Amino acid sequence: MPQVTFFFDLGSPYAYLTAERLGDVLDEPVTWRPVALGGLFKMNGRSSWALGEERRRQQGMAEVERRAREYGLPPVHWPREWPTNYLMAMRAATFAFTVDRGREFTRQAFRDAFQRGHDLSLPEQVLAAAERARLDPREVQSATQEPHIKQALREATEAAHALGVIGVPTVAVDGLAFWGDDRLDDAAAQLQGSPPGDDEPAADQTLGL
Repeated sequence: MPQVTFFFDLGSPYAYLTAERLGDVLDEPVTWRPVALGGLFKMNGRSSWALGEERRRQQGMAEVERRAREYGLPPVHWPREWPTNYLMAMRAATFAFTVDRGREFTRQAFRDAFQRGHDLSLPEQVLAAAERARLDPREVQSATQEPHIKQALREATEAAHALGVIGVPTVAVDGLAFWGDDRLDDAAAQLQGSPPGDDEPAADQTLGL
């Protein structure tokens, strides 16, 4: 059976779009793997399009909004301070997967961020998402400070980098990485034995996020 892994960071609107479509496009089993995008950027010497030139930032945001409409998703509401530091949120996601609530927390957090405009750099917003995902906020807050959770996120990020993951979302099929929300169909084709398309990333995602 092919090994399929979805790499994501909760600060990425493109990863949000992929998370919403994943179950309709790819057959299970799919492993969801939280990684620290900032860590990947440091390893790869890259940065986010959202932190660069304002014109490009606005074009990228408009493209996310267009795709959300195309996919039949609710309108995108951007967090006021997006993008910012999502380390606590990613540690919370890492913990949630250890207690079998990972997908529920991830979907809730993504929707809070990009459907409701909640700022996941704020601990109270992370914990509110955790509570809505039926996690104990106090347990989540404590877990984000635990050395083994911090280490698990670091190791997942390093392993992703070693696999060739340079940004999110990335779907890896037996080690072959498909980077970008627009590569999800190519990952599905790979699973079905059809040759995927050109594996260059789309222009709007050449700097990740």
